[in-house]
Amino acid sequence: MKARIKWVEDRTFVGESGSGNSVTVGNSKGADGRALAVSPMEMVLIGLGACTAFDVVHILEKSRQPIADCVTELDAERAETDPMVFTRIHMHFVVTGRGLSPAKVERAIKLSADKYCSASAMIGKTAEITNDFEVIDSAG
Repeated sequence: MKARIKWVEDRTFVGESGSGNSVTVGNSKGADGRALAVSPMEMVLIGLGACTAFDVVHILEKSRQPIADCVTELDAERAETDPMVFTRIHMHFVVTGRGLSPAKVERAIKLSADKYCSASAMIGKTAEITNDFEVIDSAG
């Protein structure tokens, strides 16, 4: 796996993945005070959420569950001193489908957390990662 980061200006960078996809990263603010890009630590948190959501969807599809949507909401805390690593992350999964089995959703989340998600394995070295979920039935 490869990546390349190019400084644009101020504290804004463009990251390019080995597959050729780009993302703007930084902590510069615009005139209105809003962030101009995703910060590096936000990117790490988004990566964790994407990694585990990918697993959950894939596992539910393989178990022939009628999944229609999956949203992972993350809430994180960081250490107060440098290097300000994540110390606590809670992931809330909202999984939608017609007649989904809550037991299978719970199993998919557990398999992701315990076996498949490499981001969870790495971040879990410094952060307590917890999760919960809700299942929304799209029938009716």
